[in-house]
Amino acid sequence: MVATPIGNLADITLRAVHVLGLVDAVACEDTRVTGQLLRHLGLDKPLIALHQHNEQAAARGVVDRLALGQRVAYASDAGTPAISDPGALLVAAVAAAGHRVLPIPGASSAVAALSAAGDTLAQGFTFIGFAPAKGAERRAWLQAAAQAPLCQVMFEAPHRIEALIASLAEAAPQRRITLCRELTKQFETIATMAAVELPAWLAADANRARGEFVLVLHALPAAVVADDHGLPPEAERLLGPLLRELPLKQAVALAAELSGAPRNALYQHALALRQAADAAPDAPA
Repeated sequence: MVATPIGNLADITLRAVHVLGLVDAVACEDTRVTGQLLRHLGLDKPLIALHQHNEQAAARGVVDRLALGQRVAYASDAGTPAISDPGALLVAAVAAAGHRVLPIPGASSAVAALSAAGDTLAQGFTFIGFAPAKGAERRAWLQAAAQAPLCQVMFEAPHRIEALIASLAEAAPQRRITLCRELTKQFETIATMAAVELPAWLAADANRARGEFVLVLHALPAAVVADDHGLPPEAERLLGPLLRELPLKQAVALAAELSGAPRNALYQHALALRQAADAAPDAPA
């Protein structure tokens, strides 16, 4: 399982080049993409198409080759195979047939984004991938992400990034998000700010909605997690915008009146949000 660059071809590892040169064939998500990479490396290998639409059938072909004593590498289009990419079914089939599966580590957009996010509150992270496209499943996914206290990493495509940002701004307005666009490529962009600020930031430059995206939803402060227990989601959604426009006590009083949530819990939550905002580093331009 060979990790390949997520943009900058210089990120290929020496071990990956060595392995790709040794194998008898390369199974890959897209023969055109992997073929271009191999040509860049000066390699010429038989290519086996293995993608989400044929993975089970193609995996049997790989197992047959392994049974004959051949060595086979697998590469998805970019990054580490089986991380929001094909590869897991292949690994399961190869292992079930009694053959070894060896990881060749390298580029991963999720880990790259985490390394640049600077989430000082994170204690580990959860990778949640792409949001469902629409409907109740999408709403439930977004609500779960907004309420989960851990640092979370998600992916998004350019044609859906505006909708995702708008949804996150509504569901968790004060939650800090690091948005990474076109990681390792020429127009790489990394910006960190409160979710509520992201729609305006994105709209300020049409180029900011282009490319592939990784978003890091920063972990919640421990005080917020503790004080938010039992607080209705609608109360939290009300409190964020009110805090931006009103003094703390007035915002809490109005949020309690509109939502029916306990004033003490809202007050403690508002204090934690203010403290987290004051402690957060300035967002990059």
